[in-house]
Amino acid sequence: MRVAALLSVAMLGLCPSLAFAMDSSDLTLKTTEDLYQVCSVPADNALHSEALSFCEGFLLATASYDYAISDREHLKRFICAPAGVTRDEGIKAFVDWATANLQNQKYMDEPPVYGAVRGLAAKWPCK
Repeated sequence: MRVAALLSVAMLGLCPSLAFAMDSSDLTLKTTEDLYQVCSVPADNALHSEALSFCEGFLLATASYDYAISDREHLKRFICAPAGVTRDEGIKAFVDWATANLQNQKYMDEPPVYGAVRGLAAKWPCK
């Protein structure tokens, strides 16, 4: 079931080694780098739960939108995660991609939805 796979993609992943101070104003996304900071918040941060829920919702919405607007004839899907992808794998895919591209200011300055699609599609491209 494709919908279940897409829902799974956008769930919970964490890279606890990335430490930074965060407050509720950090839960406003303007860039891909903002999304990266939210999705990689360490477990000992006071806003850990809120940040990961926010990240999960954003990635889920992105993957769901990609699935919903593609009609298989005119609009190509970008994200093709296989069935059984876990929540951890979804956010880890984005965080890994963002970590590898932190020096690419063009990508980090783009709207967060661009980075979410880039990160998830890098892990699970459509053939």
